[in-house]
Amino acid sequence: MKEKILRFCKQETVLCAALLLAVLSMFFVRPDGAYLSYIDFRTLAILFCLMGVMSGLQKTGVFQWVAQALLGRVKKARQLVCILVLLCFFSSMVVTNDVALITFVPFTFIVLRLIGAEARAQLLVPVVVLQTIAANLGSMLTPIGNPQNLYLYGRSGLPLGSFILLMLPYTLVSLLFIMAWSIMQAGKYNAPIEVSFSEKVRLADKKIPLAAYFLLFVLNLLTVARVIPYGLSLIVTVISLLLVDRSIFAHVDYSLLLTFVGFFVFIGNMGRLPAFHDFLQHIVFGNELFVGAAASQVISNVPAALLLSGFTSNLSPLIIGVNIGGLGTLIASMASLISYKLVVRDDASAKGAYFGCFTWTNLVFLAVLLLFAFVLQ
Repeated sequence: MKEKILRFCKQETVLCAALLLAVLSMFFVRPDGAYLSYIDFRTLAILFCLMGVMSGLQKTGVFQWVAQALLGRVKKARQLVCILVLLCFFSSMVVTNDVALITFVPFTFIVLRLIGAEARAQLLVPVVVLQTIAANLGSMLTPIGNPQNLYLYGRSGLPLGSFILLMLPYTLVSLLFIMAWSIMQAGKYNAPIEVSFSEKVRLADKKIPLAAYFLLFVLNLLTVARVIPYGLSLIVTVISLLLVDRSIFAHVDYSLLLTFVGFFVFIGNMGRLPAFHDFLQHIVFGNELFVGAAASQVISNVPAALLLSGFTSNLSPLIIGVNIGGLGTLIASMASLISYKLVVRDDASAKGAYFGCFTWTNLVFLAVLLLFAFVLQ
């Protein structure tokens, strides 16, 4: 029993920390009717719906189908690396950074094995590192790209167009830098390559679930844009998933939803303690961008967004800060841990090389974007 608890805490560190903080805060502010007002039910409902729909789309194989179509005529390493990295960059804008990495990192393993051992040895680590960076940076453009954006978008009340325009300069700079770095990394492998798949993904027998998931995705986009009430979207999504494929519910990240609840309770209680509220507000106010980026390095950008948003009304720079802050340390973005675990599971001997390459490359990208943010601000 003790081993199971320890294993759970190790696997769900952020969730356990959020729940522990929530429980501790209850000793300072006893549970009452105000607790219910802490919870952002809109964010939780939309996040649940999006996770379910994205799991369904992933299960149909549509993402792999797109990737196979793009890689069919690749002849050079430069083309291969750019496609694999940009798949993560652009897909993360609509399917979230987590789903992009869960889908395309294992796909990258398959592609590099098809090319040969030499290509795999030279390209695996830098390509997956760049895919991780691309997913984290591409996802910052849209409210649905990652969990912290979905929450801060709802809390800020920004129109959809204003949110995208806020993040557009950083996304464009990121894209240019990612392309340049990808071409530089691909230059290490000059041999001609050819990618051919023995088993190609077929979508012909999945038209009905694919159409259903697509319609649900559009429904949820309209909910994010505040066109459709989130309650209606939740009911329609749940009923539709039950009819199409109820196994999808097992793939929803409930630990993330509970993490949000834990932090909602903690932040709500701490906000009712004048001394703590004033202290943290003094630190955060006017420094949202850089405090958000710094806090993300230690506690990850989703908890940083949840925590700091309770102590400032100036959310635009905080949105920028926690998105840029997804770069840097391995725990700065929980999505980065997905890639790390996938690489270690595929080849345990690559652990050290991956960690070193990841840290160095992320710090370079973080420095460039913070400098750009400083100049732009």
